[in-house]
Amino acid sequence: MSRAEVTSIYTAPEAKAPMEALESVIAVEGKGLEGDRYFSGEGTFSGTVESPSYEVTLIEAEMVEAFNARSEVALAPHDFRRNLLTKGVSLNTLVGKTFRVGDVTLRGTRLCEPCNHLATTVHKDVLQMVHQAGLRAGIVSGGTIRVGDPIQLVKENA
Repeated sequence: MSRAEVTSIYTAPEAKAPMEALESVIAVEGKGLEGDRYFSGEGTFSGTVESPSYEVTLIEAEMVEAFNARSEVALAPHDFRRNLLTKGVSLNTLVGKTFRVGDVTLRGTRLCEPCNHLATTVHKDVLQMVHQAGLRAGIVSGGTIRVGDPIQLVKENA
């Protein structure tokens, strides 16, 4: 099994703005990632869903690769509009779980299913990515997330 880690970080300053690649980002509890559209309340779905649903979004590099292999288009990871690209971890298993990304603690809130907005913005075929389009997470304790940071499940007391 490969090491679970963050391979890329992306934010966009406002809705529909291009995603920008970063080497690191500050995660703020109750707000999101500094510089991202949802941090400032400028995201497409800002105000429509209670926090922490849009504080951090993650997608697996393996799912991006699988989508590109079976579709007629080749999308870059940032095209999926998720904040963190991961490798070596099944994000679906983190719904309802607490996990660490470097020194930041996150809690998986729900799957980040593809929607008509994403299909219109990116490509219609992304609607086929049901249960494969990533994870939404809230920030339990903030800090800095860096490319290469490990992703580890937090053992919770029973």
